[in-house]
Amino acid sequence: MESIRSIYKIGNGPSSSHTMAPKRATQMFAERTKDIDQLASYRVTLYGALAATGKGHMTDVAILDVLSPIAPSEIVWEPGVVHEFHTNGMLFEALDAQGHQLDEWTVYSIGGGSLANKDFDESRSEQIYPHHYLMDILSYCQSEHINFWEYVERYENEDIWDHLHEVWEVMKDAVERGLETEGVLPGGLNLRRKAGEYYIRSKGYRSNVSTRGLIYAYALAVSEENAAGHIVCTAPTCGSSGVLPAVLYHLQTSREFPERMIIRALATAGLIGNIVRTNASISGAEVGCQGEVGVACSMAAAAANQLFGGSLNQIEYAAEMGLEHHLGLTCDPVCGLVQIPCIERNAYAAARALDSNVYSTFSDGFHRVNFDQVVDVMRQTGHDLPSLYKETSTGGLAITYQSRK
Repeated sequence: MESIRSIYKIGNGPSSSHTMAPKRATQMFAERTKDIDQLASYRVTLYGALAATGKGHMTDVAILDVLSPIAPSEIVWEPGVVHEFHTNGMLFEALDAQGHQLDEWTVYSIGGGSLANKDFDESRSEQIYPHHYLMDILSYCQSEHINFWEYVERYENEDIWDHLHEVWEVMKDAVERGLETEGVLPGGLNLRRKAGEYYIRSKGYRSNVSTRGLIYAYALAVSEENAAGHIVCTAPTCGSSGVLPAVLYHLQTSREFPERMIIRALATAGLIGNIVRTNASISGAEVGCQGEVGVACSMAAAAANQLFGGSLNQIEYAAEMGLEHHLGLTCDPVCGLVQIPCIERNAYAAARALDSNVYSTFSDGFHRVNFDQVVDVMRQTGHDLPSLYKETSTGGLAITYQSRK
């Protein structure tokens, strides 16, 4: 299994698969073609789910921001063409003045900001962990008398802690910016930001309800920042980037957990997300939102349980519940924007992560269905979902909303 760095990528929202990865792919192709003397223009063809919801996800903006300063550029949208390798396909072409092809490159955005094609796969980089399944890791940790975060420390490079500190700073900044910013989100839905309002209202309630309000506010803050195209950190994706920061920010500010414990919780959460990425998918275009918000909930539940002193079995149970109870969750964004139902869904998943933590804490950590089995079910469920429920905006809420306008 690869480094947990792949789970935590820092960049502009609103989508790791539709914005971050296409922008990086564009930069790679621009660098590849910079010395072609006859270069007159670029053409980029987007396929499948990437084309179906690319405009709402600012894919065209991300691409043109890179190419337009170099040469005139055209984007071709082909939502009906789905490549076998992955639905999020991109064909980059460098053209001369007569429109003849000088160079071409096909690459795919495979989720979480990673790229792949027949020649390389960023989700399958250097193998640094000897285990690929959580139950194997759990058994190893028990035999070695170490925790999950210590397992991460044992196999990652020393600078992993510097990376996680940077991740945490980005997450905190996104929460705090989102709480302070008002106005309407871009994209045409005229959706007003709500994080600040939820934060203020939470102060008017007693502790239990106030806690829920704060969790909602923090998750909304990050998700709204993401929807606005601002800097966030994938956890495991941009569309689900509000869940883990909300839980950890709330626990640090309300329970005064020291920074080192938060960073260790991030390590465990990254391990959980990495296992899913390795054995299934974190791409909404491939398995639906269960692979994004469901995995984010699982990561946050595990992190919270570790912070509260959960055993290895209790942490695994919390992670299992966080994902199990999102099985089958579809990805059907209204107008292709990462706004409805995505923003609200992050808030609910953050609260559900804390519920999973509490439920597991009341148990002894032993249960019938383990995390790895749920990951396998999630993968199969995602493959069985029709494409209209996998980030194409051709079914579900996306269609219902349009039909009632």
